[in-house]
Amino acid sequence: MASNDRVTNHLVFHFRDGSIRLDLPPDMANGMTLTLLKNLRPSDTPTTVSMIAATPKPRLVKLSISPQGEDPFSTSRAKRMATHYVIKVEIGGIEGKIAPLLGKQPPDIHVWALGGEAPAFVKMEGPLFYRGPIWRIELASPVWPNAKPSH
Repeated sequence: MASNDRVTNHLVFHFRDGSIRLDLPPDMANGMTLTLLKNLRPSDTPTTVSMIAATPKPRLVKLSISPQGEDPFSTSRAKRMATHYVIKVEIGGIEGKIAPLLGKQPPDIHVWALGGEAPAFVKMEGPLFYRGPIWRIELASPVWPNAKPSH
């Protein structure tokens, strides 16, 4: 269970064996990651935002979002270009330094978004939850040349 103190920007998670209090930074992106991606420009430098990771004990992590160029796809025979973004989870602290050594570094997440006046989600490859499998979620209609996983 969590409670939120909106005046001081704290979130407290209550457990049987105690509680965790997180101070929320102003760049929180929980629930808004795809919206952020759809509104970034490919020319933007890497963007970093904060997120509460839903691990057994919730923790603040940073998401480093970097554009990786454009990939072609088509819908109804119309050729289009989607911006490919890579999201790296930065755990931080000592845990962040030892996570790769212990095999606990979350894998990168790949997201493709269509830019323009009406930006849209196109495809995503990555885990949906802590230590979860790699999922591929994409619109039903795009056709990708030489489709193969990017990881």
